Amino acid sequence: MNTAWVWTGLVIYMMVGLIVAVLSRANKQTDMAGYFVANRKLGGVVSALSYSSTTYSAFMMVGLAGLTYKGGVGALGFEIIYFTGVSLVAIFGPRFWLVGKKFGYVTPAEMVGDRYDSKATAVAIALVNCLFLIPYSAVQLMGIGYLLDGLTAHHITFMTGVVIATILTIIFTLFSGIRSVVWTDSLQALIMIVSSTVVVIVVIAKIGGFGEFFGSLQTRHPEALVVPGNGTFSFLSFLGLAVPWFFFSLSNPQVSQRLFMPKNFKGLRQMLIGFLIFGFIYTIVSVLWGFSALSMFPSLSNPDLATPKLLSSDLVPPVLGVIVMIGIFAAAISTIESILLTLSSLFSRDVYGRFVRDEKKQLTVGKIVIPVIAVLAFLFAQLDLNLIAVLSVASSAGLIVVVPATIGAFFWKRGTAAGAFSSIVVSALAVLLLQYKGWTPLGLAAGIWGLILSTVLFIIVSLLTKAPAEKARDFLGSIKNPE
Repeated sequence: MNTAWVWTGLVIYMMVGLIVAVLSRANKQTDMAGYFVANRKLGGVVSALSYSSTTYSAFMMVGLAGLTYKGGVGALGFEIIYFTGVSLVAIFGPRFWLVGKKFGYVTPAEMVGDRYDSKATAVAIALVNCLFLIPYSAVQLMGIGYLLDGLTAHHITFMTGVVIATILTIIFTLFSGIRSVVWTDSLQALIMIVSSTVVVIVVIAKIGGFGEFFGSLQTRHPEALVVPGNGTFSFLSFLGLAVPWFFFSLSNPQVSQRLFMPKNFKGLRQMLIGFLIFGFIYTIVSVLWGFSALSMFPSLSNPDLATPKLLSSDLVPPVLGVIVMIGIFAAAISTIESILLTLSSLFSRDVYGRFVRDEKKQLTVGKIVIPVIAVLAFLFAQLDLNLIAVLSVASSAGLIVVVPATIGAFFWKRGTAAGAFSSIVVSALAVLLLQYKGWTPLGLAAGIWGLILSTVLFIIVSLLTKAPAEKARDFLGSIKNPE
């Protein structure tokens, strides 16, 4: 693709994004709830688009397409597992919303820590989230780097793309907090879904239609249409990828924090339904992208270059290619923005806020932390590691250790602060060690062991220690009748 086309698309996106961000400052937010959870007043449609844009990041059109290119149809099964995991939102969404509204929670860590009457647990969750989400932020930057580098045949280098994304993320995020992010999210989500769907239809039509498309795959790459195919998706590897992804909506704070934001139950339902529709379409489109690249360019050295290679080919008209590029670029920016806001709120509310209760000071610290986290993600992205999808799951494997304590907060009165704290800290360290060493005891991935260990520790330690009965009664009393 002509580099001038790419730069033109980027400049237009930057200008429109800045205009939306500036307009979102009409109601300047001066407290934590306003800046980080939009005063819990988001409408259903905006919530759905923002939730979708935040969740479906560079992982999809770059990462999932690359994973499909590498391992075949097993990637679809892997993503469907995540999709079924969104059913957890139907269970926990109303509960998050109710307790958030009653107790004024800004972060999921604050909520869980308060349920167990333990500030130490909130701090532990905040630090674990920072530890594993900064690499996930870097994954989004890498997705942009691969995209621009591949589209322009290295004229816009990987590192140039990462630098552009980092600067834009800091600017958009600092403008007016979550309000800026959700409105830019909404615009980005519409660009993503419309452009990618149109282009995949155009590409398959040029290949000869769906019959010719799948017939060619069956003839030339039959292993891509079966599981485990070439071995990428053996049962144990599939399990290691899928289980952390199933719990994504609970374990990833940039997603679960969104459950505090809708203005009512109707908005919460609209958010979930809209996300499911969006997610189904985008999943199918991303997998078809991977198959299309495999069909036309079967010898790529890096699977994450599948989408850039396809967009820069003669199969995609330049204008459509630029629009899709903007959609992918915007999706990655959206996810990084949300992560930066969430991590800064976790640090300012649950770490710094443990010592300073003044909300204005907390908010100031939160804003200061945003560019610091962005720079850390930038430094991690310079490692230029391969296979974005696997790196994304590695981050979720570390975050999964908060799931037992989160579920226990709503469904087990006997859960204790000691049980929650030990399950999170010990399991996070274990996951970190397993991932660093590359160990897979019994063939099970680090995320599986993290979930097992955190569950066992939470239950055993809780049974051996005293539960905060009054706090549990007050907390659970507020969610007796969730819709």
